[in-house]
Amino acid sequence: MSKKDEKYKNLANKILDEIGGKANISSVTHCMTRLRFNLKDESIPNDDNIKSINGVLGVNRSGGQYQIVIGQTVPKVYDALIAISGLTKNAPIDENLDKDLTKKEPFSWKKLGSAILNKLAGSLTPLIPILVGASMFKMFVAIFGPTMLNWLSTSSDTYKLFTLVGDAGFYFFPIFLGYTASKQFHTSPMISMLLGAILLDPNLTSIVKAGKAFSVYGIPMKLVSYSSTVIPIILAVWVMSYIEPLVKKIVPDSLSVVLTPTVTLLVMLPITLTVVGPAGAFLGQYVSDGILAFSKSGGIWSILGIAIIGALWELLVMTGMHLILISTMMMIFATAGHENFISIGGLVASMSVAGMCIGTALALHNRDEKVLAWGYFVACFIGGVTEPALYGLAIRYKRPFIGMMLGGFAGGLYAGIVHLDAYSLVPVANFLGLSACIGGTTANFINAIISAGITIVVAAIATYIIGVEPKTGNSKESSKNLKLVEA
Repeated sequence: MSKKDEKYKNLANKILDEIGGKANISSVTHCMTRLRFNLKDESIPNDDNIKSINGVLGVNRSGGQYQIVIGQTVPKVYDALIAISGLTKNAPIDENLDKDLTKKEPFSWKKLGSAILNKLAGSLTPLIPILVGASMFKMFVAIFGPTMLNWLSTSSDTYKLFTLVGDAGFYFFPIFLGYTASKQFHTSPMISMLLGAILLDPNLTSIVKAGKAFSVYGIPMKLVSYSSTVIPIILAVWVMSYIEPLVKKIVPDSLSVVLTPTVTLLVMLPITLTVVGPAGAFLGQYVSDGILAFSKSGGIWSILGIAIIGALWELLVMTGMHLILISTMMMIFATAGHENFISIGGLVASMSVAGMCIGTALALHNRDEKVLAWGYFVACFIGGVTEPALYGLAIRYKRPFIGMMLGGFAGGLYAGIVHLDAYSLVPVANFLGLSACIGGTTANFINAIISAGITIVVAAIATYIIGVEPKTGNSKESSKNLKLVEA
């Protein structure tokens, strides 16, 4: 075993011990920088003890998850954790393997918002690779097609192929969501995917296009197109998570294999096609259209909205409140194919972190602290990892937070004024995030670069002028943490 692998294994072992071991883990996944645990007992971990582990950059409790900030080496630590714990990789496990999943937790208004957010994020997050892949092919068409470089004609096979791939990722989204939602609601993945396929069936699509009346068991069906939708299938799978267990109780065990999926579908068809499907389509379209209308209004509120998101985005990330915005952004991308509000605010916010790093590095006098600040800049602007800078500079010194927010606000303000638009979903926080704005006109991408430049310059100057408030800390420990992040 290499020294690096041994280092990741030791770090994973320490984390596992501190959170109560495998027995206290319901499920674990990771994002770009954090290990994200769903714990059975959240009172077991001691935040201070975990923060003191060499290699841990911070701890956050949010959205029902216990999040441990590692940095860009988190995939290696995650793999080591899975290896030593024996947990299933990249898949949630039941809270208790012998738990009766037909028993739902008691309803609580207090937990309702958090529960909805968790389920929505849990269903959408695993599908980011699909959206990214489809978006990239759409971006290829935009760059190499007639709208920009004109290397590909609309009649060429390559142009048609790339268009096909890009459209497929979005059109069949309800089927993909059927699978991920089933994992969140503990119901049959295959039947859930079939429900998604029913919503996209060519026969149903033809009925909707024809505009002729149709009924399900005599119940009138509202004519709705479900391609690229998000909410309808999630609602349908949620309802099915209650229906399927009831069917299993009624159907004899000897006939369960045949009758359970059949009876479940018989019950779910009218519920899905006449109730939750149309309701979910209306809700999703209402939210998406509302945000798109707000962002395209051209008024001062639209411009200020992007600026405010740019200023507050990193704060929302640290508290986990950004998940609802990300979920909404993904819905808009899935339905409209572009988005010019939330994604733009998030883009300038990531650039503001890079600007804050520059300003802090210039303002600091201690050589070791300067090196750390420049290291955080590289990790952010090149590596796309903002947590080291947030925890190592913004939280540590406090004042850089103001410079970062001012930079995000300034960049967002410019982006709002020029109506900057994102044509693909590029989930990185580095300079490559600007490629999301490739599409439409060449001026759009140029404005993206200008917006990023304004953000970085304003954040750097504001941070430098405001200054920092160094507090005593262990620079050697910080250096060790940085080295682990960059390993």
